[in-house]
Amino acid sequence: MILKFKYTAVLFALVCFSCLAQKTKYKAVNIESNFVADPPVTAASHAATLVEINPNEITAAWFGGKYEGAKDVGIYISSYKNKKWSAPQNIINPLIRNGDTLPCWNPVLFKSKSSNLYLFYKVGKNPREWFGAMMVSKDNGKTWGEAKYLPDGILGPIRNKPIETTPGVIICGSSTETVDKNIWNVHVEEYTEASDSWKKIEIENPKNLEIIQPTFLIHSANQIQMLSRSKHNKVVSSWSNDNGKSWKKTDTINVVNSNSGIDALTINKKLFLLVNNPLPQGKDWFYGRNILDVEYSNDGLKWTKLFDLEHEEKGEFSYPAIIQTTDQKIHVLYTHDRKFIKHTVFELK
Repeated sequence: MILKFKYTAVLFALVCFSCLAQKTKYKAVNIESNFVADPPVTAASHAATLVEINPNEITAAWFGGKYEGAKDVGIYISSYKNKKWSAPQNIINPLIRNGDTLPCWNPVLFKSKSSNLYLFYKVGKNPREWFGAMMVSKDNGKTWGEAKYLPDGILGPIRNKPIETTPGVIICGSSTETVDKNIWNVHVEEYTEASDSWKKIEIENPKNLEIIQPTFLIHSANQIQMLSRSKHNKVVSSWSNDNGKSWKKTDTINVVNSNSGIDALTINKKLFLLVNNPLPQGKDWFYGRNILDVEYSNDGLKWTKLFDLEHEEKGEFSYPAIIQTTDQKIHVLYTHDRKFIKHTVFELK
């Protein structure tokens, strides 16, 4: 009888501890916001990316021009230090090929453990026909090597930051959109620095969910979760239990998304952040982007709103990128009404 009582007491304590862990609440504090460039250097700006190049020093990039897909759209870059952004510089121009001018799209910055700073981007008429390119800097972006176009069938990280699973092996979340029926498919591309080689990894997707633009969460030494944008009004999750070599369990989770880009961040193995447009898709692709929030989770499946970055009746606030710097501050960049790149920094309490 005493043994049974002790067992029940221990079980009750464990359940209570689990409940408390689930109910742990976080708060965003010391929130500050500004525009990377005000006034902006181009009529339209979109699809920002950011990376910490030195402790608490950030570099950002985005594409800009008259409008998305215009023949003048190039890649712009700026640095953030001591709470100030540098004047943006146009470092990649549209590509002139076979008598046509091809705009740039979706830059992605990533600094590897070898201290290579990568700038991946896309070039082409549209996301159904674009191809991948990259440049490398050995001095944190002060100078860049020549642009290099990726092998056929390889696009590089399509919109969100990669992860380095082992030194010199970089996992990139990628996706395609077909020309004829605009069918969406996610895959992973593994880049090996030593051999400058790429490997394509397919994602098991038994429900044929249409998904693009994945981002990663790291749960343990071998377990990685992928979260993707979808056409289904929900974020879609996939899992790897072998450090990115294979991907299974692709399914929707209970996170509403308006068919808009997301990004996620691993704070630690039990705390994750997601930047998301938490509304259903409207009658056109740009509806439902008038609210942009930050959400938190301890398992990557159940998410709770932390705070709203934007909450308006109208407007487009989209395509976020999120990182944490050495001082534990969290930085988010996102498109503000297609005109500005907005920067918000906060701390977790």
